[in-house]
Amino acid sequence: MNWLRQIFLRRRIFDDLSEEIKQHLEEKTEALMAEGMSRREAAASARREFGNVARIEDKGREPWMWAKTESLLADVRFAARRLRRSPGFTATAVLTLMLSIGANVVVFSLLNGLVLRPLDVPEPKSLFQVLQDKEGWESQSYRDFMDFRDRNDSFKGMAASQTERVGLTVGKSVQRSWGFATSGNYFDVLGVEPVVGRFFHASDERGIGSAPYVVLSYDLWTRAFNRQADVVGRTVELNKHPMTVIGVARQDFHGTQAYLWPDYWFPAINTEQVTGSDITKYRDHYGVSVFGRLKPGLTRQQATDSLNALARQMGEEDKKDQGLKLKLVPAGPASDTETRNPMLGIMALALLVLLAACVNMASIFAARAADRSGELAVRMAIGSSRWRVLRELVTEAVLISMMGGMLGVVCARVLLGVLSHWQPFGDFPAHYLILPDVKVYAVALVLSLGSGVLFGLLPARQVWKTDVLQAIKTGSQQSETFRGFAIRDILLLVQIVVCTLLVTASLVAARGMQRAMNVSLGFDPRGVTIAQGYLKMAGYTDKDSPLLFRRMEEAVAAIPGVSAATVSDALPFQGSGGWFVYPDGTTDFIPKNRLFAANTYLISPTFLKATGMRLVAGRQFTRSDDGNSPRVALINQTFAQSVFKNKAPFGKYFILWEKVRYEVVGVVEDGKYDSLTEDAKPAMFFPVTQGVGGHLAGRMIVSVRSQLPQDQITSALRKVVNGVDANIPITITSWDDEVDRSMVMVRAAMVVLSILGMLAAMLAVTGVFGMASYSVAKRMKEQGIRIALGANHFAVMRVMLSRPVGLLVVGSVIGMALGVTANSVMAKFIAYASPRDPIILAGVFSVMVLLGVSATVIPARRTLRIEPASLLRE
Repeated sequence: MNWLRQIFLRRRIFDDLSEEIKQHLEEKTEALMAEGMSRREAAASARREFGNVARIEDKGREPWMWAKTESLLADVRFAARRLRRSPGFTATAVLTLMLSIGANVVVFSLLNGLVLRPLDVPEPKSLFQVLQDKEGWESQSYRDFMDFRDRNDSFKGMAASQTERVGLTVGKSVQRSWGFATSGNYFDVLGVEPVVGRFFHASDERGIGSAPYVVLSYDLWTRAFNRQADVVGRTVELNKHPMTVIGVARQDFHGTQAYLWPDYWFPAINTEQVTGSDITKYRDHYGVSVFGRLKPGLTRQQATDSLNALARQMGEEDKKDQGLKLKLVPAGPASDTETRNPMLGIMALALLVLLAACVNMASIFAARAADRSGELAVRMAIGSSRWRVLRELVTEAVLISMMGGMLGVVCARVLLGVLSHWQPFGDFPAHYLILPDVKVYAVALVLSLGSGVLFGLLPARQVWKTDVLQAIKTGSQQSETFRGFAIRDILLLVQIVVCTLLVTASLVAARGMQRAMNVSLGFDPRGVTIAQGYLKMAGYTDKDSPLLFRRMEEAVAAIPGVSAATVSDALPFQGSGGWFVYPDGTTDFIPKNRLFAANTYLISPTFLKATGMRLVAGRQFTRSDDGNSPRVALINQTFAQSVFKNKAPFGKYFILWEKVRYEVVGVVEDGKYDSLTEDAKPAMFFPVTQGVGGHLAGRMIVSVRSQLPQDQITSALRKVVNGVDANIPITITSWDDEVDRSMVMVRAAMVVLSILGMLAAMLAVTGVFGMASYSVAKRMKEQGIRIALGANHFAVMRVMLSRPVGLLVVGSVIGMALGVTANSVMAKFIAYASPRDPIILAGVFSVMVLLGVSATVIPARRTLRIEPASLLRE
């Protein structure tokens, strides 16, 4: 601990050393005075004989000092004093870096949380999800999963899960709740432990409906049971089916889905009791997510080859598995390419913003170094090394960068705290692990230090090549040139190129959003209010739905102010089932005979009127299309073209699963069903009284069209629905709002790109303005002489501003060319966006012209106000 004692005692030691030197000099002076010298002569002679007091004091202090560390701290204090004397420059520089580094921290935190963060389970790198390579589906059938689990030789264990939304009853409270139906070995494969009770295991499965157990999430345990330890053994109801609580998951565990934080887990062998559909029964019904933990020593490719060999064997045993081909992806967020690719693109653009900011700061520091060349030359002339001077400049740059980085991290942390609790998808319990962690803070530190070093080192060559004698004579030095361009010119050109590229990217996103919002939907959601609920949450069976739907439709249609009302099991942008379609005459229902999977809707006869869908040809459903009449269907134009080509589809048939044959009676206009950005896809509609494939509706969506105010129709609709059956938990929203939710992520991307574009525009303005102002300030006297000799003000302004304006034009052209090339990649994940759109190119050109005018107007006004007489007198 001597070093700690040394820190606190060395000031006293330094004072004692100074006092000893002072006493020694005093004694020597007294001795010389005794020999006859005057005090002044004696003191001077004593000092000459002793030597340089300051140097000796410094050397005497060295044993108690850390020379390099304290020298660096001295540089920091000196840089802080210089920055304090330039508050305007300091504030501008810190703000610029705060915004650019903060933007990178936000984007990297999103990338880290949504894509890079592994699942919070033991050994997450050994977990892989099984996808269908040929179809690109993430889901498998439960029967196929059982074969994978029991017959593979590459995984220590394989498990499955399926997302479920049910009515959860705790005591007398009923709420719609999300959770998972899982295989019995789910928790064992993941390797997690409960905080209370136990998890269910494969040994609990002894046949269909044999494991009426439920594991609660930590959050549900807290909300519903106040973390009571005796929760084990209590009963909750899932869709009115009693389930026994056997355990509680730990707080940070949310399963294998990227964003869904469920309330519960229950065994998949109990899905028939809970949902009315046994997911373990059919080999060609997909919907479960399958993942496995790889055995040590095996690679992903080896496991993939092994699984595909098993899939070929399964295809030989059962025709429904013919052509099955599998691939493995890392389990968790890393497998979500729809999120990963846009996030990587936005991260690249955020780094370009930081690059533009660094170039901007480098240009400013180069100018400051040129202005300080006289001071720096004097310091080098009296003994400072060029390394020491350069270190001081870099220290000043790093200090600014660190201040900007710290403020950027603070602002990013606040923004990310808000975004982490964002719920953009209604009652879907999304939770985003995007708050900064150690990795994010490390990246922020690297960006801050790297930025400071980058723009601090660029003036290095100026310092290194400084002609000390010339700089002392003139008080300044000539800018380094490269084929007629100063270093600051090159930096400004790079900055404008980067900024133009970013402005192009933001306009591409805005244009894509504008086109997406104007795309034809195939229906009219304006003025439509929807109430949705699940019949099984109130104890109904599928067979009860036709009568309930009829009663509900008649009741809501009688609401004053309602112009149309309908009841269905699904709506576009509200989720729908999907069924495989086979051509008429099919007898072998195997994968190679499928035509496609089509969105499926069970509707009442008033559906088209209430939703605004247009019947292109044929007839609508009527009340006579019930369970006792021939099975009929409406199809959309894409379906008709895919199955019947250019032939009239009326009176023709197609077949669904289990040989159910349907007659086409009408064709409706194509529309959007899941996303505004989707390509045209087939859709089919069936009478709610007939169902599809032998299945009736288990979900109910009541839709009413009205011009009444939203709060008024919502209140009336809730009252009427509760009057029919108050036990059905319902959610009432505007259909227009539900459609808008589908664009949440696209809008978020557009906002991010717009912010990056605005930051780029700000940097371009400051860069051009800084160069123009510097050019005017440095050449003011020269231009005053030119005016005195007869030059007019406008000719002088052209000379002084031609270079920054010329660089703006050249940089904009290069940036637009790069933008067209780079944004071709962006157009792949920003729908309806084309970087070669004339409107975008015109917009970029207009923005850059506006930036140029804004940046040069003040320097231009200074040029026009030049007074030669005043300048020459100065």
